[in-house]
Amino acid sequence: MLKIKKGDTVKVIAGKDRDKQGKVVSIDKKNGRVVVEGINMVKKHTKPSMANQEGGIVTTEGSIDISNVMLVHDGQPTRVGFKMDGDKKVRYAKSTGEVID
Repeated sequence: MLKIKKGDTVKVIAGKDRDKQGKVVSIDKKNGRVVVEGINMVKKHTKPSMANQEGGIVTTEGSIDISNVMLVHDGQPTRVGFKMDGDKKVRYAKSTGEVID
């Protein structure tokens, strides 16, 4: 089970976009990578097609390793842990001890 989910706000802690924040758009569980809104922008050269008549250079978000992002809870980046809440497994912020979801 991954500690980051789609829709979470995360802070980049390593790489060229260090200290930037964004929302998780998608997660690749198999390869351990995440796509974050506005982070790791890459240029892609596209041919003209029926969908895109012009073609040209398109900028999109590239994926980054999940180890390079940290969950932001109440405005502070925090590590994430799991604990049992009754009979349910929940994520909690290790810095404050609060349950995230």
